[in-house]
Amino acid sequence: MSRTSGRCAGGSIGMTAASASKADTFPKLLAGLAETRPTAPAYREKEYGIWQTYDWAHVARQVNRLAAGLAGLGFRRGERLIVVGDNRPRLYWAMAAVQSLGGVPVPVYQDSVTEELAYVVEHAGARVAIAENQEQIDKLLEIRKTVPSLQTLIYDDARGLRYYEGLLSYDELLERGAQSLQEQPTLVADEVAKGSGGDDAIMLYTSGTTGRPKGAVLSHDNLIWAAEAGAAFDGLKAGDELLSYLPMAWVGDHLFSYAQGYVCGLVVNCPESAATVMTDLREIGPTYYFAPPRVLENLITQVMIRMEDASVVKRKLFQYFMALARQVGPALIDGRPVGLPDRLLYRLGDLLVYGPLKNTLGMSRVRVAYTAGEAVGPEIFNFFRALGVNMKQLYGQTEASVFVTIHPNGEVYSDTVGKPVSKVELKIAESGEVLYRSPGVFKEYFKNPQATSDTKTADGWVHTGDAGYLDDRGHLRIIDRARDVGKLNDGTLFAPKFIENKLKFFPHINEAVAFGHGRDFVTVFVNIDMIAVGDWAERRNIAYASYQELAAHPAVHDLVQGCIERVNHDLAQDPRMAGAQIRRFLILHKALEADDGELTRTNKVRRGFIAERYKTLVDALYSGAKDVHIKVDVTFEDGRKGTIEGNVEIRDLAPQHVVRLKKAS
Repeated sequence: MSRTSGRCAGGSIGMTAASASKADTFPKLLAGLAETRPTAPAYREKEYGIWQTYDWAHVARQVNRLAAGLAGLGFRRGERLIVVGDNRPRLYWAMAAVQSLGGVPVPVYQDSVTEELAYVVEHAGARVAIAENQEQIDKLLEIRKTVPSLQTLIYDDARGLRYYEGLLSYDELLERGAQSLQEQPTLVADEVAKGSGGDDAIMLYTSGTTGRPKGAVLSHDNLIWAAEAGAAFDGLKAGDELLSYLPMAWVGDHLFSYAQGYVCGLVVNCPESAATVMTDLREIGPTYYFAPPRVLENLITQVMIRMEDASVVKRKLFQYFMALARQVGPALIDGRPVGLPDRLLYRLGDLLVYGPLKNTLGMSRVRVAYTAGEAVGPEIFNFFRALGVNMKQLYGQTEASVFVTIHPNGEVYSDTVGKPVSKVELKIAESGEVLYRSPGVFKEYFKNPQATSDTKTADGWVHTGDAGYLDDRGHLRIIDRARDVGKLNDGTLFAPKFIENKLKFFPHINEAVAFGHGRDFVTVFVNIDMIAVGDWAERRNIAYASYQELAAHPAVHDLVQGCIERVNHDLAQDPRMAGAQIRRFLILHKALEADDGELTRTNKVRRGFIAERYKTLVDALYSGAKDVHIKVDVTFEDGRKGTIEGNVEIRDLAPQHVVRLKKAS
């Protein structure tokens, strides 16, 4: 896919078609789209239950005016600007406006607490911030008291801000920009023309699983290459639809919703709110879909809850056709031979089960779907492929501009993450760590040359921190984070993520943290899924008033123990993992939360932090204790601090021994 092809041509930021043909930055790509596809839909946003559509010409005008307004505030090339809020077209346009002036947008997770947001604002040295609403403005005003570099705050949604002083509205900035352009029509166009592919395009902060987040700087060249390589791999085209519901600060959303949006001319749909995502997904019916494993786990949980509440006939029908689908569905997607009886039965299943279920999940029109971000359990992955959804795994990082490997069509395996994308080189170090090199490799970690040199070698190879290997099919297999893979005292391989993902397939288990390295046996912390277990408890007339009460109920321990015993049975089938069966477990008295530092903002477990925070519980798991008292500090949803304490029960499990029967002679 060439950068000069029609898919990304078009646009009006005062540029000619000839200059747009050299589109090596996103503002230049936008100019091309606005010129060649002016009336084609670019963004949609649902507001008050109604979808509003914006074409490429409208987007270009808005970006142009916004950039001129920022220039009037003294915003200059090389500056960094904070963007914080839910997925909104006007926030995406703000990023393009910043880039038009040669600046660098820094999107921040909208659910960041004030302390986390303050770190990014100060580290980035941002003077200006654009926020979605009052919630974000309140945090920024608090930050401004201690971070003097932050001067100008711009808001989009005016609700609740009538009596606030010293702020600037998004609409006021647009008006100022329009006036500036009347006086100096080429103000923004001149700045756009100065841009080049090697310029900084975005700064995205890493998840911070092992410490303070690092600001990874990506260039226009990095992201445009990645967007084109991914689009070519799976045949994305102009007009493909996606729902943009994942955080704007996450590299995946930036690549899919922003970079590929401009490179391919995708239609980016922004949901009304986090609560309406499933409804909005059904209404849009995207052709291009992405979901991290946690989202897929939650979808399966919802499906299983509905099935438990269904009639006996419906449950039996679902179970029968899903068993058939697991065998037939993936083969049909991959073009492998399937017998006529199975094909006919699968069509009947599609009519009765798969079709209605895909419609409920908003996946009826999905042509290609990805999951990534962390390892996904094979049961979860295969569930969607069984339904006929072309779900693939991809492997990537912020430092790679996302794409390192993807499953090719016809070569989708649940135990691999695919083959290298075009121009990506892979190698495995002697330690087993995966390294890659590609045109998408990040420029640097902002203000952190030591971390940059530790991660990226002088000749461009990036240390992933993941342990893996290339199999005989040329596919990459990731075992776990290199630092997390260990061994039990008897030498048995201990891969915690592998065990945790097996547990999280069960709808009643939301999160799990496994321990075992340097120990005699494996133990786990479990978080129950409040919705699934709550529904299960209500159908059994089990009363509870809080997560803590529900998690402590003996019947819930029985339920979780049954799930763990099934995982142990599976582990016992594998000679390499039989010794890593779970011997003791406990159900945490509180849910793991990002606000408490236990998860990253992308919902990855901060394993080391949890082990230290709950050292009392870990010690009890290995001491033989039957219960333990625990007290921890927590952050409530409204920002208040408090404590939660209580007794936590610890249960033992006997190891499973699987007898393999000899074949009869």
